[in-house]
Amino acid sequence: MRDAYHEELDSIGEDLVEMARLVGSAIGRATTSMLDADLKLAETVIAADQKVDDLQHDLEARAIALLARQQPVATDLRIVVTSLRMSADLERAGDLAQHVAKQVRLRYPESPVPHDLHTTLLEMGQLAQRLMAKAAEVIITKDVDLALELEQDDDEMDLLHRTLFQHLMDDRWKHGIETAVDVTLLGRYYERFADHAVSVAKRVVYLVTGEHADEIQPLETPVEGA
Repeated sequence: MRDAYHEELDSIGEDLVEMARLVGSAIGRATTSMLDADLKLAETVIAADQKVDDLQHDLEARAIALLARQQPVATDLRIVVTSLRMSADLERAGDLAQHVAKQVRLRYPESPVPHDLHTTLLEMGQLAQRLMAKAAEVIITKDVDLALELEQDDDEMDLLHRTLFQHLMDDRWKHGIETAVDVTLLGRYYERFADHAVSVAKRVVYLVTGEHADEIQPLETPVEGA
């Protein structure tokens, strides 16, 4: 019975990795569809989100069943509860990738992004994909140091997000209010997607250490001659 129990815990972890990989792929494809005004690709992203939702629902049902049947304590309880929270983060990240694709559908045959912002949005999309790939690696390896890096990596997304707003607030903005709203929404989707990747990594830190990531102090670099 205990072997079956731990196999089920391992299976839940594998599903989390699969969810992370799916939503990472989704944000990458959504970005391409946005920049290329590719409606067909956008529709595949929108449809594929159902698989992420199904995985999340299945994981949730199995986790709740484990809680009811096994009544885990200590580390095992932390695994189950943290896995539930990570699956919610990943499901929401998938929704955000879908929102990007739906914005493409809304503005087709035009791109929702003016050409002079393509580079910034491309960078945001690529960074979002890298952050989620790193979150998947953290789930697999349980590497606390790697997990803690994600919050620093997210600073780059915040900088890109601010860059978008600088364009929107510039007196030379010539693309109109509708496009400004589109860009504002898209920027928010990417920024929130990155936040969910960071949240997943923080939950792994808690899973491994029993401490919240914000409570862990980085090691100080020794001062020469001290």
